[in-house]
Amino acid sequence: MTTGFAKHIDAHFPQLRTGRSILAISGGIDSIVLAHLLHGAQVSFVMAHCNFNLRGAQSDGDETFVKTLGKQWGMEVFVQGFDTTAYAEENKVSIQMAARALRYEWFEQLRKQLGHDFILTAHHANDNLETFLINLSRGAGLDGLTGIPEQNGHILRPLMPFGRDDIEAYAKENQLQWREDASNSSDKYLRTHLRHHAIPSIVGEVPHFMSNFGESQKHLTDARNLLEDYMAYLYGKIVTQGFQGYQLSIPVLRTIPHKNAVLYRLLKDFNFTAWEDIYGLMDAQTGKFVSSGTHRLIKNRDFLLLTVAREPDHREFKVHRGDTAIVQENLQLMLEAIDHLDVAGPATAYFDASLLNFPLTLRKWREGDYFYPFGMRGKKKVSKYFKDEKFSAVQKEKTWILCSGDDIIWIVGHRTDERYKVDDTNNDILKFEAKYIK
Repeated sequence: MTTGFAKHIDAHFPQLRTGRSILAISGGIDSIVLAHLLHGAQVSFVMAHCNFNLRGAQSDGDETFVKTLGKQWGMEVFVQGFDTTAYAEENKVSIQMAARALRYEWFEQLRKQLGHDFILTAHHANDNLETFLINLSRGAGLDGLTGIPEQNGHILRPLMPFGRDDIEAYAKENQLQWREDASNSSDKYLRTHLRHHAIPSIVGEVPHFMSNFGESQKHLTDARNLLEDYMAYLYGKIVTQGFQGYQLSIPVLRTIPHKNAVLYRLLKDFNFTAWEDIYGLMDAQTGKFVSSGTHRLIKNRDFLLLTVAREPDHREFKVHRGDTAIVQENLQLMLEAIDHLDVAGPATAYFDASLLNFPLTLRKWREGDYFYPFGMRGKKKVSKYFKDEKFSAVQKEKTWILCSGDDIIWIVGHRTDERYKVDDTNNDILKFEAKYIK
């Protein structure tokens, strides 16, 4: 294994020969073997140990063991303790997920603090197989079946080609000592159940199973990479970005084979679950939408509009008679007192100042809002105005309403109210100019 490991390093991780690394070391057999191999290969590294304080004296024993090993090998050891249980309860995650989040966050902090290049973990071929079977049982797609990557950013996993049998044989041959985690002998978790029962049964019955599995993983990875290249090509044809969000062209989607699968690949990272509803949006009426916890996909004529989900905006802002400019997230509003009318347009509004009840109120529209559209008789619901003008859901959210008391006097940038119009006799005129910022 020593020769195979050295060749693997030279072929796939030559950066380890010149860079500086942090080895995540638990004290278990996997990380001890990796530490010994790296030491023998003259790779520059320090060791980092997490004490999750989950197993009482055993956790403290692991910490002492790693510190002693560091002294014996003349290696620098960094140790960090965690209140893992409290973190899991506070963040409403499992103990396993809490421990994972805590250790990787600390490893990255330590890497930056030390100015080191890489974080090394002792994941190996059997870990990869366990992960594959777990993801398979959960209905994972191609991404989940490609397993644990050998490199993910600053994280490298140089033991991935080697199996548990290789690691155990190396440890015995080199008379290495390690710590046993009692939880690894339990069948409480799916991973350990697979480790103790399913995988030994499969490997024992199928000759060369692990090497064949490794080849299958390579084929799956190649397929995923090919798919990602194809999706990058389609992305440029389907997706455009505007101030409202990302727009997916429905006419282009209709020309693409397997359009539902393409939609899934484009949207899978936005926490959607109602995929049949999403596929149906292409044939839905404008205004229909599907929500996830974080995003919305809205049918808007020939597009599917992807936006960030927003809570209803109940904020109100006051506009005083002496103000000259009001600026909000997406709106610039300029005010000017004039004595005669000049250029008109939807972005410019004129009001008889004597009719206004200051301070005015600037807010977003609400259900039940109505106004008296300029040039028309009678009132109209703002929602009906939006529908008639073919406002998208995002446009509705971004549009501001200007009010005098309880009266809407202007759908800002679009239509004023008939009741507050200026006639030829007015010389106390307030002029507003609106500019929406994309």
